[in-house]
Amino acid sequence: MPHGGTRRRKGPPMTRRSTFTDQSVTYGAIGATLDPDLLRYPPAGFRPAEDTVRLGSGQGRFDRAAESLMSWGIQRGSGFEVDDISAGTGAQYPGIVYDADGTPLPEQPAPRSEQRFAADGTPYIAAGMTATLRRRKRFGTASTPVLVVYVLDEPNLVGFAYGTTAPGPESGEESFVLEHRDDDTVWLTIRSILQTPGGIRALTAPGIRRRRRELTRVELRALHPAGGA
Repeated sequence: MPHGGTRRRKGPPMTRRSTFTDQSVTYGAIGATLDPDLLRYPPAGFRPAEDTVRLGSGQGRFDRAAESLMSWGIQRGSGFEVDDISAGTGAQYPGIVYDADGTPLPEQPAPRSEQRFAADGTPYIAAGMTATLRRRKRFGTASTPVLVVYVLDEPNLVGFAYGTTAPGPESGEESFVLEHRDDDTVWLTIRSILQTPGGIRALTAPGIRRRRRELTRVELRALHPAGGA
């Protein structure tokens, strides 16, 4: 999660998979991107990553960026076509919210289940929603089916994470979280746990990791004011 705020989250136990969704993904560590210790203690076999960028300041900047974020703005701004979108079930486990001392808050925020929409009528991303992300390559198009495993919706913190649902170059989870901090600044944090194929296909891993870093840099710019958010 973004540094500098007063919230800390710990990921759910592996046995709580059914509380996210009754659909399947290609990895077991569902919700691991919520864990504040992700970078130090990633799930076995996965490489973790966290990148943060400041988008500006003010409530207006946060609101505009949040609307874009929750209507696939990062994905579309990064060159993806978002197809085959299905409605979400709303089932999720949002994680435990902690205060600055690491103590669970006595009143935990409840996940919102009502359907929300962007100004142009685009439905907001909801837990359990599925979609296919398509991105053109030099030869053909790469398609990645994903499932939204959780959504965060608080007054100064919004975001979501999706996981892969079919075999591909990478398997795992990626989260996109927007935070309006106490000093009025607005920050975007992208976290991920990803695993590349083993066996003979492991030879392609360095190239896959390089392309992932390039994609993350593009995603970090997608909501920046200069990028049109």
